[in-house]
Amino acid sequence: MIISRIYTTLSFLILTNAVFAQADLRQIKLKERYRDFFTIGAAITPMALRSEELHLIESQFSGITAENAMKMGPIHPQPFRFNWGPADSLLAFATRSHLRMRGHTLVWHSQTPKWLFEGEDGKQVNKEILLQRIHDHIDSVVGRYKGKIYAWDVVNEAISDQANEFYRSSLFYQICGEEYIEKAFQWAHAADPSALLFYNDYNEIDPVKRKKIIEMVTRLRAKGVPIHGIGLQAHWSIYAPSTEVLDKTLEDFSKVGLPLHVTELDISVYKKEGRRDRMPSDSLTAYTPEREALQVAMYERVFAAFRKHRSSIQSVTFWNISDRRSWLDNFPVVGRKDHPLLFDAALQPKKAFFSVINF
Repeated sequence: MIISRIYTTLSFLILTNAVFAQADLRQIKLKERYRDFFTIGAAITPMALRSEELHLIESQFSGITAENAMKMGPIHPQPFRFNWGPADSLLAFATRSHLRMRGHTLVWHSQTPKWLFEGEDGKQVNKEILLQRIHDHIDSVVGRYKGKIYAWDVVNEAISDQANEFYRSSLFYQICGEEYIEKAFQWAHAADPSALLFYNDYNEIDPVKRKKIIEMVTRLRAKGVPIHGIGLQAHWSIYAPSTEVLDKTLEDFSKVGLPLHVTELDISVYKKEGRRDRMPSDSLTAYTPEREALQVAMYERVFAAFRKHRSSIQSVTFWNISDRRSWLDNFPVVGRKDHPLLFDAALQPKKAFFSVINF
């Protein structure tokens, strides 16, 4: 009887301590927990400022990125027309809330307006005209936000995913060759000498692509191009990268000697795959306990690696705020919901959140 009472008492104390520990962890904010490691950001839209997610942005993050508002298509849809409103609203919010703002992105093959590459006759423009248009765009956008945007993703995704191809065969490259890349950095630096300038890309865990990114950045630096850091998008999944691949990736990039920013972090609960139609086996609510456990473990490993490489990593930005809305919803599978972030659709911290802050 005495032993039974002791066991019951110990079990109650353990359970009580666990409840208190969880309650204490709920009081911890991401940006506060990582204050001594790196800044924590989130990619947001103006709509988020009018939503319930606003309190998460202000309480959990120390910086924001414009998810779409500063991309060339949305901000410069026509030759002499700029759509400043959405980007201005994000910057005004960042200023009021004492958040740093990152500019994304100046030159990217996607979400680029058709007019940039065409003349009045509808034919493709030549190199001189395209370079002038790139210059004018960068000068206008960076110049408008001079001294207010602390860092820019200047060139985005210029490296090919194909093993036998170095540069992506975008219209930028087809018309201008690799020159457009170094020019973009030079013009961005001229427009705002105080801004940090980054090359940003995805699939950086692939050793072949990683080697090409490092080679390009090293070559640009040797030519005196003002590139100040490398952005690692980190669109990963619960199945990859492994601990070994992640550590090797961060080691390789750290050896370049430039600051690293993790710019677009999310961890999908699905395997990476190409675009396809939804099949009966694809569930809209496929956040199973097994996938949840894998996501918890992956987030724990990822942030342990980030902390290990804190001397190189200056910033970690999540791509979106919560599972309520993610760019991975319906991508690459139409009709499929993803759950890639630390806060669920009800804006509550997930188990993965606690794995990230409990160290």
